[in-house]
Amino acid sequence: MTRLRSMARVTVYTTQVCPYCVQAKRLLGERAIPYDEVDVGSDPAQRDEMIARAGGRRTVPQIFIDGAHVGGYAELRALADRGGLAGLP
Repeated sequence: MTRLRSMARVTVYTTQVCPYCVQAKRLLGERAIPYDEVDVGSDPAQRDEMIARAGGRRTVPQIFIDGAHVGGYAELRALADRGGLAGLP
C-alpha cells in the first residue's frame, strides 16, 4: 500500500456540471485535504493541459497528487478505501 507524505499538493481538474467532481471534492473536504481546483469548463488551454497531464484522458475530474496522476473519482475513492490518503494533509 502506498502512503502519501504530508503536505502533498493535490490538484483536481473539474467542470461546474460534473457530479463526480462534486464527489471528489467532498471526499477530500471530509478528510480535510486541501486541493487546488482547476475549472476546465470554459478554458480550452487548461483543458488541453489536463488532457496532456492525464495521458489523453478527457473526462473530469482528473486528480493529481504531487504531480502523480491518480485518475478520476473512482480511482480516488479506491485509493482512500485502501488507506492511501492517510497522512494527508
